[in-house]
Amino acid sequence: MTRWRAMRCRMAAWRAEGKQWRTEHRRSEAARRAARKGGGTPDTEHAGPPPTGFSLLPWLLLGLGSFSNLLQGRTPDPWIGGLGLLAFNSLYIYVTFRSFDRCRREAASTRVALGLMGLLTTGLALGYGGDWLTFFPLLGLAAGASLRGPWLGRTGLLLALYAGAVSYVRGGWGDASTIGYATFISSMVTAAILGLSEAVRELRAAREELARRAVEKERLRFSRDLHDLLGHTLSVIVVKSEAARRLAPGDMDAALAQITDIESVGRQALTEIREAVTGYREGSLATELARACSALSAAGVEPVVRRSGAPLAPQAEVLLGWVVREAVTNVVRHSDAARCEITVEGADEHVRLRVTDDGSGEAADRPAQGIGGTGLTGLTERLAAAGGSLSAGRSPQGGFTVTAELPVGSEELTAVAVTAPAAG
Repeated sequence: MTRWRAMRCRMAAWRAEGKQWRTEHRRSEAARRAARKGGGTPDTEHAGPPPTGFSLLPWLLLGLGSFSNLLQGRTPDPWIGGLGLLAFNSLYIYVTFRSFDRCRREAASTRVALGLMGLLTTGLALGYGGDWLTFFPLLGLAAGASLRGPWLGRTGLLLALYAGAVSYVRGGWGDASTIGYATFISSMVTAAILGLSEAVRELRAAREELARRAVEKERLRFSRDLHDLLGHTLSVIVVKSEAARRLAPGDMDAALAQITDIESVGRQALTEIREAVTGYREGSLATELARACSALSAAGVEPVVRRSGAPLAPQAEVLLGWVVREAVTNVVRHSDAARCEITVEGADEHVRLRVTDDGSGEAADRPAQGIGGTGLTGLTERLAAAGGSLSAGRSPQGGFTVTAELPVGSEELTAVAVTAPAAG
């Protein structure tokens, strides 16, 4: 009962492999027809359906000579020969179908079946000779399909010498040279073709995975850019609109100045969004500091900016500019502060940026300690990739402090700065 169940499972697996082969074949043919119909060139790099054990079944036709001998009555003890032929074909199918799956190919049961094939081939060749010697090339083909690795060359050579020796005992030097050579070629060529096909498919799968990850990375870059750009810009527009509404009844000129700033911010936002789409957006720390002062003043927060040290590399300015943008956006949105200090201190080996406010507002992006918001979390990841760090939390004197540190002249700095910030 167990054997019957195992045989049914194998038949179901073979049918599944055949169905997969037909599905992939129809898919590849449909792609080629669509390319020709559209006037394009068919995709010559399409791998087509994956190889299965069915591709090695036609080689069983090499055993037609021995089968013909059985039908014509030229084989002594035909029942033994017939059972031997049936057993060999069954083992051949079992080994070759398992050879296209790495786990099953390296299983002990496959090795045992291959060893039984060798013993059966030897017995049939010594017992009958003649056309029965052609089972050795089939044995080499099965060995080449299932035995791949550094020992394949030695195994194929030993198998060829063994087949030649057995053939010499039954038919002389002519059969020995022919069968030995055919056995060696069948094992080596089969292993080379199947190994190359497997390597090509693995490389193609790796290339497709890299392409998929590149697409995901670009989508993430774009979504993070929009998060930071629109979050900051819309916050500034809302704050300046509120300031214009408050100033309009008593000071129309000041209100018009705020409206002019809103127009300028909107135009700048359009430019930055276009640059974000193409992936070439860069920032300037001086520009971000100026925008931060304007946004803080419009929100009724007194800005204080202190900057010292040598000029920074463009890559460092890009990263620190994003920190200023995110930190000031949180101050305007959540802090309810009256004063915000922005300090940039440059040294020989690192640069430190600190944004401190005296507010007491509560929000998801202002945790008691650590990095809690999506924007700050993304910036933390990006600065860490550049060899820096970002910390945020409430100050002992009250308010909230965001501190960013970056190394000067880091190789990672250049690679990370040219991409979008990792704001969540």
